[in-house]
Amino acid sequence: MKLYTTDFISGKEFETLQMVRGSVVFSKNVVRDVFASLKTIIGGEIAGYTEMLNDARNIAIERMTREAAAVGADAIVNVRFATASVMAGSAEIIAYGTAVKFKN
Repeated sequence: MKLYTTDFISGKEFETLQMVRGSVVFSKNVVRDVFASLKTIIGGEIAGYTEMLNDARNIAIERMTREAAAVGADAIVNVRFATASVMAGSAEIIAYGTAVKFKN
């Protein structure tokens, strides 16, 4: 399944099916927090959090793609991401877009 951040695909005509989304809620890890606290003292990237957020985005994309496939989509356009704080120490990552079917 191809994902596009634009609302068009050059050279393709398509029918809009529906909005699709995928989300996941991730929470902090005590061990990561200890290392992150130390890293804030010396500065630099907090690799543990970067990895955690990349994993969360990938899970959200996979869930969005699965929803699009279930409605027979060929691609997803207007793909966007959003985050929301759910409670202290956790966040929801949402991937969403418009499922489309190519015209012949």
